[in-house]
Amino acid sequence: MKTARQAKTEKRAPVARGTGRRKRAVARIWLRPGKGTVTVNGKVLGDYFDTAITRLDAVTPLRITDMASMYDIDANVLGGGRVAQAGAVRLGIARALVQANEALKPTLRGNGLLTVDARNKERKKYGQRGARRKFQFVKR
Repeated sequence: MKTARQAKTEKRAPVARGTGRRKRAVARIWLRPGKGTVTVNGKVLGDYFDTAITRLDAVTPLRITDMASMYDIDANVLGGGRVAQAGAVRLGIARALVQANEALKPTLRGNGLLTVDARNKERKKYGQRGARRKFQFVKR
């Protein structure tokens, strides 16, 4: 006899998982069979990402592969700002889709969705105003 919790976890077991990173943001993605709902940190995608650009950026892999109505996506994001978090979610969703269906890899690779944007903020150095900016030199 199965408990309700066991039945729920078996029914909603993730098909695939993906991790995405961008700047300081890290996103953990779980793909489950469903109707296409996307939740980020327990909120609906539209409530979490406040601008249309970040909303579109986060679900780009789903739009390109036409898989938006096949999977429910749960994302857990921490660190960074909203734009970096949207980029991390995008990479995580792309990786999870490839794990679920290997045939999608050429499409996602061709659109640059499996490439990690490794640019980070350069640290400030001592004796300078910023990472590279020096203090103004005074001749006299």
